[in-house]
Order: sequence, then structure tokens, then C-alpha cells
Amino acid sequence: MLGKIVPEPEAAIIRKTYASQRIVFTNGCFDLLHVGHVRYLAAAKQLGDILVVGLNSDASVRLLKGPDRPINSESDRAEILAALTVVDHVVIFQEMRVTRLISSLQPNLYVKGGDYSVDSLPRDEVDAVRSVGAEIKIMPLVPGRSTTQLIEAIQKT
Repeated sequence: MLGKIVPEPEAAIIRKTYASQRIVFTNGCFDLLHVGHVRYLAAAKQLGDILVVGLNSDASVRLLKGPDRPINSESDRAEILAALTVVDHVVIFQEMRVTRLISSLQPNLYVKGGDYSVDSLPRDEVDAVRSVGAEIKIMPLVPGRSTTQLIEAIQKT
């Protein structure tokens, strides 16, 4: 039986476990979880049977967001995500991009937030999604909700 937090080398087991089900995959830093994240993940879950969240490791968050991030450790962020009922599995990945995890997981659907478009996604991620026969869906953002805004508000107090 798979736990909710699955080590990256075992991600392929998720595909085997749910071979007949529609796997929805998304990824991100999820540093300070807020209502925008919760609504996004709930909407993503509605698109399939199993929701897998790829979580950037602490090292990859620093590369993407700068030396002061993440605020919360990867183990804390993974545990928080795993506590959400809409999330079936969390996989922490080490790279800046999720390409290798997409290839291993072989989802049916790859979901990203509205701060992306298919054209702005990294080409290697798009190629990985297409190579496993998955679709890409861009979900709208929740206006006024972002980790950056939260951090700025906290710093003002």
C-alpha cells in the first residue's frame, strides 16, 4: 500500500497502482499554503480520479525563488499537502523542472495554474507530457491570492 508521501524513485508505482484510473498531476513549491492553492488543488482533483502533487525540494525552491525561500521545509510542505483530502499522493522532486517525474508517473492530465500558458511552460516539460500521451490543462488563478502577497503582507507588520 502506498503512503500519501511517495519517494521520487517510487513514483512509477503510482501509475501501476492506478493503471485503470485517470491520474491528474500538478506541481509547485506550495510554500505558504493559502486558499488559492486549496481551490486550485480541489479543482484539479475534479478532473480525474487520483491527484498527485509534485513538490519542489528545498534546493529547487531556492533556485527558483531565491535564497530566502522556502519559508517552510519540504517535509513540512509535503505533510501539509498530504493532509488535504483532495491530494492522493505527494512526491518531492529535486530538479528545478518536473520533466523526469512526468516521465516516471505518466499522468493522464498535467495541470498548471493560470500564471502559465501552454506556450510559456518549459519546452522540456511540454515534451515530457506529450511523450506520455497526457493532456495539459491551465486552471485560472484565484485573484488576490499568492504566496508572494502573503510574504509581503507579513513583512509590512
